[in-house]
Amino acid sequence: MAASELYTKYARVWIPDPEEVWKSAELLKDYKPGDKVLQLRLEEGKDLEYSLDPKTKELPPLRNPDILVGENDLTALSYLHEPAVLHNLKVRFIDSKLIYTYCGIVLVAINPYEQLPIYGEDIINAYSGQNMGDMDPHIFAVAEEAYKQMARDERNQSIIVSGESGAGKTVSAKYAMRYFATVSGSASEANVEEKVLASNPIMESIGNAKTTRNDNSSRFGKYIEIGFDKRYRIIGANMRTYLLEKSRVVFQAEEERNYHIFYQLCASAALPEFKTLRLGNANYFHYTKQGGSPVIDGVDDAKEMVNTRQACTLLGISDSYQMGIFRILAGILHLGNVEFASRDSDSCTVPPKHEPLTIFCDLMGVEYEEMAHWLCHRKLATATETYIKPISKLHAINARDALAKHIYANLFNWIVDHVNKALHATVKQHSFIGVLDIYGFETFEINSFEQFCINYANEKLQQQFNMHVFKLEQEEYMKEQIPWTLIDFYDNQPCINLIEAKMGVLDLLDEECKMPKGSDDSWAQKLYNTHLNKCALFEKPRMSNKAFIIKHFADKVEYQCEGFLEKNKDTVYEEQIRVLKSSKKFKLLPELFQDEEKVLSPTSAAPSGRVPLSRMPVKPAKARPGQASKEHKKTVGHQFRNSLHLLMETLNATTPHYVRCIKPNDFKFPFTFDEKRAVQQLRACGVLETIRISAAGFPSRWTYQEFFSRYRVLMKQKDVLGDRKQTCKNVLEKLIQDKDKYQFGKTKIFFRAGQVAYLEKIRADKLRAACIRIQKTIRGWLMRKKYMRMRKAAITIQRHVRGYQARCYAKFLRRTRAAITIQKFQRMYVVRKRYQCMRDATIALQALLRGYMVRNKYQMMLREHKSVVIQKHVRGWLARRRYRRTLQAIVYLQCCYRRMMAKRELKKLKIEARSVERYKKLHIGLENKIMQLQRKIDEQNKEYKSLLEKMNNLEITYSTETEKLRSDVERLRMSEEEAKNATNRVLSLQEEIAKLRKELHQTQSEKKSIEERADKYKHETEQLVSELKEQNSLLKTEKEELNRRIHDQAREITESMEKKLVEETKQLELDLNDERLRYQNLLNEFSRLEERYDDLKDEMNLMVSIPKPGHKRTDSTHSSNESEYTFSSEITEAEDLPLRMEQEPSEKKAALDMSLFLKLQKRVSELEQEKQSLQDELDRKEEQALRAKAKEEERPPIRGAELEYESLKRQELESENKKLKNELNELQKALTETRAPEVTAPGAPAYRVLLDQLTSVSEELEVRKEEVLILRSQLVSQKEAIQPKHTMTDATILLEDVQKMKDKGEIAQAYIGLKETNRQSPQDYHMLNEDGELWLAYEGLKQANRLLESQLQSQKKSHENELESLRGEIQSLKEENNRQQQLLAQNLQLPPEARIEASLQHEITRLTNENLFYEELYADDPKKYQLYRISLYKRMIDLMEQLEKQDKTVRKLKKQLKVFAKKIGELEVGQMENISPGQIIDEPIRPVNIPRKEKDFQGMLEYKKEDEQKLVKNLILELKPRGVAVNLIPGLPAYILFMCVRHADYLNDDQKVRSLLTSTINGIKKVLKKRGDDFETVSFWLSNTCRFLHCLKQYSGEEGFMKHNTPRQNEHCLTNFDLAEYRQVLSDLAIQIYQQLVRVLENILQPMIVSGMLEHETIQGVSGVKPTGLRKRTSSIADEGTYTLDSIIRQLNSFHSVMCQHGMDPELIKQVVKQMFYIIGAVTLNNLLLRKDMCSWSKGMQIRYNVSQLEEWLRDKNLMNSGAKETLEPLIQAAQLLQVKKKTDEDAEAICSMCNALTTAQIVKVLNLYTPVNEFEERVLVSFIRTIQVRLRDRKDSPQLLMDAKHIFPVTFPFNPSSLALETIQIPASLGLGFISRV
Repeated sequence: MAASELYTKYARVWIPDPEEVWKSAELLKDYKPGDKVLQLRLEEGKDLEYSLDPKTKELPPLRNPDILVGENDLTALSYLHEPAVLHNLKVRFIDSKLIYTYCGIVLVAINPYEQLPIYGEDIINAYSGQNMGDMDPHIFAVAEEAYKQMARDERNQSIIVSGESGAGKTVSAKYAMRYFATVSGSASEANVEEKVLASNPIMESIGNAKTTRNDNSSRFGKYIEIGFDKRYRIIGANMRTYLLEKSRVVFQAEEERNYHIFYQLCASAALPEFKTLRLGNANYFHYTKQGGSPVIDGVDDAKEMVNTRQACTLLGISDSYQMGIFRILAGILHLGNVEFASRDSDSCTVPPKHEPLTIFCDLMGVEYEEMAHWLCHRKLATATETYIKPISKLHAINARDALAKHIYANLFNWIVDHVNKALHATVKQHSFIGVLDIYGFETFEINSFEQFCINYANEKLQQQFNMHVFKLEQEEYMKEQIPWTLIDFYDNQPCINLIEAKMGVLDLLDEECKMPKGSDDSWAQKLYNTHLNKCALFEKPRMSNKAFIIKHFADKVEYQCEGFLEKNKDTVYEEQIRVLKSSKKFKLLPELFQDEEKVLSPTSAAPSGRVPLSRMPVKPAKARPGQASKEHKKTVGHQFRNSLHLLMETLNATTPHYVRCIKPNDFKFPFTFDEKRAVQQLRACGVLETIRISAAGFPSRWTYQEFFSRYRVLMKQKDVLGDRKQTCKNVLEKLIQDKDKYQFGKTKIFFRAGQVAYLEKIRADKLRAACIRIQKTIRGWLMRKKYMRMRKAAITIQRHVRGYQARCYAKFLRRTRAAITIQKFQRMYVVRKRYQCMRDATIALQALLRGYMVRNKYQMMLREHKSVVIQKHVRGWLARRRYRRTLQAIVYLQCCYRRMMAKRELKKLKIEARSVERYKKLHIGLENKIMQLQRKIDEQNKEYKSLLEKMNNLEITYSTETEKLRSDVERLRMSEEEAKNATNRVLSLQEEIAKLRKELHQTQSEKKSIEERADKYKHETEQLVSELKEQNSLLKTEKEELNRRIHDQAREITESMEKKLVEETKQLELDLNDERLRYQNLLNEFSRLEERYDDLKDEMNLMVSIPKPGHKRTDSTHSSNESEYTFSSEITEAEDLPLRMEQEPSEKKAALDMSLFLKLQKRVSELEQEKQSLQDELDRKEEQALRAKAKEEERPPIRGAELEYESLKRQELESENKKLKNELNELQKALTETRAPEVTAPGAPAYRVLLDQLTSVSEELEVRKEEVLILRSQLVSQKEAIQPKHTMTDATILLEDVQKMKDKGEIAQAYIGLKETNRQSPQDYHMLNEDGELWLAYEGLKQANRLLESQLQSQKKSHENELESLRGEIQSLKEENNRQQQLLAQNLQLPPEARIEASLQHEITRLTNENLFYEELYADDPKKYQLYRISLYKRMIDLMEQLEKQDKTVRKLKKQLKVFAKKIGELEVGQMENISPGQIIDEPIRPVNIPRKEKDFQGMLEYKKEDEQKLVKNLILELKPRGVAVNLIPGLPAYILFMCVRHADYLNDDQKVRSLLTSTINGIKKVLKKRGDDFETVSFWLSNTCRFLHCLKQYSGEEGFMKHNTPRQNEHCLTNFDLAEYRQVLSDLAIQIYQQLVRVLENILQPMIVSGMLEHETIQGVSGVKPTGLRKRTSSIADEGTYTLDSIIRQLNSFHSVMCQHGMDPELIKQVVKQMFYIIGAVTLNNLLLRKDMCSWSKGMQIRYNVSQLEEWLRDKNLMNSGAKETLEPLIQAAQLLQVKKKTDEDAEAICSMCNALTTAQIVKVLNLYTPVNEFEERVLVSFIRTIQVRLRDRKDSPQLLMDAKHIFPVTFPFNPSSLALETIQIPASLGLGFISRV
């Protein structure tokens, strides 16, 4: 195909990238031949020009279509190249979380560094039996393929697991071995598979260590052969090891550890048994502290030590050997701490009394001085002399380390040998599967001898791998008969020759080691001289002369020559070994070196690395005499080469299976993918080589049907022919012109690389064109429809709008006219109203204004008047005040002026007085003055006179006034005093006032502050009140809210309680179902053990030809209630014990019933005593028979038999009385011994037993009283029934009639009739026969009867006397008895487990109440209460004893009466034989009056005891279900068996009932064991067993089961026996049959489910087939012979019709259908979860359609309410999950709410596996899956991924009464039951 056709625009390619290795890009334009540059666009949007190589012009590899990305098999990719492989692995690992991928025959396993839930037992069961291509890739699929090929091809298998350190090799090998151990099991009881798995902890502890790449790195290779026998069960195993890394014992790199066992020892140093080892912290020892990382995160070394020791114990390594191993390991640690001191450059010494060496010597049991000497010296032997030479300190240290390595290597080999001995097969091995866990290709910065050996081994394995792949390709081509050419593949034989051939690297190394002065440098020069420039695979580094380069298949590796010789020699000084061998105190140490003395194992010397073990199953080497010394000189390289050759021979002799482990990153990050590291490992492990070989041929293979289904769209109708092969040929010739690109095989079409992608491109183009055409047509049709719809809508809208507009316009006109009229009147009204308002307002304003103006004027006048008055007064006051002020001022001025003038005048007068003139003037003035004074005097005299007169008058008045004033003065004086006093008081009052004022001021200030505070308080109060009001309102709202919430909460609580109640009810139902399931599982296990026991018993019977002992008959008087869990009377004592032991597991679920235990104990003692008594009776009978035989000659036989019988009965009564007395004494003794309060207290087991027995005995007593009365009447009638011999009727007729009478009433009536018809005079009684023996017998009978009557009367009187004292208590007991009977009636409706619990609970409650009553009564005196209890127990015991005695007596009387009646009949027969025929004719014969109805059947079947086995054989063992089911009524065998049981019950024959029921149960088990794989047989007997169980319930006489019975059916109820325990046994048997039926169903349906539900395309053309790889995978297209959904439905119809024909209960059919649908849903879902090719949208549609067909089947059969549809809910939701949108958060929410029946793991798994089948579908984004996980994080569900397809729902058998009347049942002659008759 031309490149231009593929490299077109938008084609995607891969281009190299330094970071991501390969990057995806898209072509921007078509490629044309000759272009040197490609225009590309990267995924991040960047444009790029990619230059082609001018020499090769090689185009970049094309990218596969998205539909092929994520394939299970890399060979299914259309383009097979490195980037496609890398991308496919990355997508599966990162996006889908899938760690396994096929690459042709190789399983690629990527280490997730995370625990994944894909290794459980459910996954193992899912892969078991499946083809390798049918399920998703898994290590279990590889293991299953190896297991199947081993069984099918009879050829040994090998699983080769390889990879880098940390890639997960050990874990993969461990899971493969776990798969074999789980699937195959072991052939013996020794649990070999557990030992095989237990070897892992031991080998990991001594061979694994922490490295920088892996915390648990295997530092050795191992090949484990798991042996199988002819039935392919594990019988043993054997282990071979390779290249143990010994150098790790003495040196560890940074961040690494020594072997785990050393750190486990140090962590357990504190244990007492390890004290002698004198260990300490790991950092103390030189050999464990060098790495600096003694602890691994998450690993508890002490706990790991416990696991290691447990594994050693399991593998048979004793404690003494374990301690020896630990001593050697501790000695190695102490040896590492030994230090040396240099004496000079060539010698050294050990310090004296060096503690580490002392401890080492003590542990090893060697001499200190000798060990110290040889650590510092060595012995040199020449031809003539031996020298002891000291060594330097460096050599001493190296010698010490070499010794430690040698000891550890030998210890490692010794442990491996012992493990192999423990795993050794005890029987002959038929085949084996080998698991090779070996290191992968290694290259480091410094590569030494270890890496050289490892890479050499990988070269050999790669060569074997290439040859195997090439061989498979050739076989495939030859099988399909297509022409093929030799495929060119890389052959690494030249590299192998370079290493191992003559003069190769190893040969030269061995030669150099033999040279006396050989060195690494000389060896390197030899390599250069031999191979440089001569071998293309050998190179020399440029900058080094001590290294060489080899081109391996994976990469070039540079090896450093330094250390090669030393490691190849692996020198250990013999003197040191001899010292260790000389140890006599430590026996284990010399054992380690014994093999060296015989034949050196290939593992005994190794590089400082890994050592192989010697045992080889293929061509083992035989040791020859004298070979020891020669073998001892072999180098490590030579030994490794030999062991590798043996390994390759082993692998070539087996069929290999390859597992390549990939390490995704170096940092141990979970699910992180480093492309560079992955590509390195893919190149190194051969995966890419497999791809290259596949791509060189025809990598893509399609069956013709798959090709036709996938590319049917590329064909025209005329191209489709009836022959699919010819159709495909015709189409391919048209599509692909180059015929070399494909080949037609017999069943497949083979395509070269890229052709499938081309076909996919053509198919996608055609589908895209078809989609475009469909879209164009549909869009045009949709647009036309939309246009027409819019046009029609527009016209309609226009019509309505225009009408609406016209109506609106008319309305507008009417409104306008009306508005104008309204406006006119409105405006008029408004104007008039406004005018009126204005007028009224104006008038009002005027009135107001005028009044206002008048009032203002009046006011103004009034103000003016008042102003005038005020002015007048003011002005007058002002004038007066001004006048007074003026007057005062004038007077003041005048005074001042006058004073001034007077002062001036005085001054002048003073001056004048001093002068004459002044005096003159004075005189002049004096004269005038004198004259004036004279006149004045005259005037004064006149005035004096007048004044004198006045004075007289005044004196008179004065005297009067004086008196008056004197009185006034006195009064004033008194007033003054009073005033003084008042003044004092005033002062005091003033002080008080001041004080009061002060106080008032303070009070005012306080008042003010108080007022302020009051205001503040008032404000605060108001604020508080407001706040309180607000809070009150808030509280009210909160109260209302709380009330609402409380109401809502109450409603919610009610709802939640209801929900909780419903949930608890459901939970209780689930718990009940779980309990029922556990019980039924235990029952299933019990049935399996029972079958195994029967098989072993049969084998023993065949091996030991000893006849079975006879069965032991039990006394028929024992009721079935007294024999709990004793089901068979035919089982001997030897067989009875194991049967009971086997039945115990089925009763584990019931609680331990102490009363039941005591009953069982009592029953055992009774049986033992009964056995002894019966043996005594047998002996006595034999003696009596001998005596009777001897006396026959002396006495007539009838009398002898009578006396013999009477004596026998007397002895029997005596033995019975003795037995009762013994039992009474033992019971009294037991009660006296155990009279502790806890034993005898109410509620104790003994008390319950006695109470139960008391009630049962009291009831039995009443019954026996009635029977005694009947017996008395019969005895009286017997006395009168004997007539003279000449009047007797025909004895033969009488005997036949009596034999036909089975009821005691009929016999009594017969005797009465006989008495009436044959009455004679009493004097003839003596003449009944000649010698009167009959009369004597009758008299003896009367005497015996009288004696028994007198005994009965005396016992009755004593019993009545004692009952009189207990009458009150018995009355209460009767009431309690009534309650107990009601409880019993209720309990009988419960299942047996619940029945015991309920009765115990009720009894405990009753006894507790009674005990509390008596405790209150005797609360003051506990002694009285104790005595009362003891006396009560005594009375109860006495009462029980007496009742038991009476019971026994009544039984014996009844039995004796039957015997006497039989004797009388025999006597009458004998008498009638002696009567002559004439006598018979003379006397008239009157028939016996026996009332009987002809053909009135009672619904019973009678058979003889000896016919029981014949009945079981014809009715059960040899019955063909098909004939019975079709021709006869359903459940006929069950009805027949029950009618036989009824007759045995009617006869009161306990032994017959037990024997029949036991034989029936055993017969059903036998027929199911014989034909248990036949569905019809199992269904038939399940139906009949359930019907038999229902009959036992329906006719049991219990009220709960008699509700639906007719009166006639109630008459048929069982009368004598309670068969409740047999109902339980039958219920258990029905459960076992149901489980067997389910297994048969599962085996039939299992092959149909996956093909019919998943693979078959019910809706044709919905799902397309994706390309498959090299492996043959199951196609989703139905080929001829495959199952379809119709096959499943037909099978379901068959099952349903068979069950209906057999008359199975409808409820039971529903449970069977539910179980079938669960199996279908679980198996389908499990396969869906493990098959990536099935998780697509179209497959979801297919599954939903198939489920709908199953639901339709349920509706047709009216089974929708059976719960079967609910079992399919997980499958339905998984199908819906495949079809819903998976993009947005809304989609995630919808998925979480929809998928409630799926677990989180299942949802995530389906989303991860979802694969588009067509390009139009989209993958689920990783972010969407993370969203789903986050949303489902809080969901609590099981982490289990798969459903338990083996789960069986617990089955119940609801009571289903039958309306069929037993008396109407007819027995067909075809059953061969003619020996039974209807009664």
